[in-house]
Amino acid sequence: MIPAQFDYMAPTSVEDALAALAEHGDDAKIIAGGQSLLPVLRMRLNAPEMIIDLGRIESLRGIRDDGDAIVIGAMTPHAVVGSDPLVAEHAALISKAVEHLADAQIRHRGTFGGALAHADPAGDLGAPALALGAEFVIQGSGGTRTVAADDFFVDLFETAIGDDEILTEVRVPKHTGWGAHYEKFVRVAHQWPIVAVAATVRADGGTIAEARVGLTNMGSTPLRARATEAALAGQPATEDGVRAAAEQAAEGTNPPSDLNGEADYRRHLARVLTRRAVVAAAGG
Repeated sequence: MIPAQFDYMAPTSVEDALAALAEHGDDAKIIAGGQSLLPVLRMRLNAPEMIIDLGRIESLRGIRDDGDAIVIGAMTPHAVVGSDPLVAEHAALISKAVEHLADAQIRHRGTFGGALAHADPAGDLGAPALALGAEFVIQGSGGTRTVAADDFFVDLFETAIGDDEILTEVRVPKHTGWGAHYEKFVRVAHQWPIVAVAATVRADGGTIAEARVGLTNMGSTPLRARATEAALAGQPATEDGVRAAAEQAAEGTNPPSDLNGEADYRRHLARVLTRRAVVAAAGG
């Protein structure tokens, strides 16, 4: 299908983009890489009168070291994030997840912030961001505020970003030296995950000192497997040592049932994939 007619503008600063949002209100939509919005426009599931393209705002691109965190600009393409040495060293879980995100074309066009702001519970970046305790920097006409990952994902396709605000960057606390793995289950290559698990582990002498586990497509938002995280502390970094903790991975989840699998099947997958991801992350 062909999208409904709309006007288009490409501001060169966040301030100009915010001014355009304020002027056009509900009739405007922000576009980043376009990998989520363009299919919606083509199917006429949404028909905004104005598209505000963030692609020319250079301040929204790039990755930098900021002491105890790395900062990823919202308009940084996935391919850049996935190949960046700072991300690989200090937030390896994000690097691992980006490897599994769609195909090379989408990774070069889609943006880190755009995918997170879209908040699809089957998206590959939400669970790693949640597991790493990322913080989301959001700018509006009233100034800038920072939202923790636990509070950023509100519901299905809904985040803490207001209608008159823009996500500008994501701050990721450094997890230097932590092992990481993203275990994704799909029927065909480049598909949205039926279930995926993002695990990052700090091991000490063959024992798991600390673990963080995020779940993809196990509810209306990305989720933390907190019972599993607590149970992993002090366990041997082996498959036998991880098994019992991984059995708790589906606690508190509410996975969907669809053509790819029933909710109970997804709960089973979450337990299996959690065991695999944690063992791989721990190097066991």
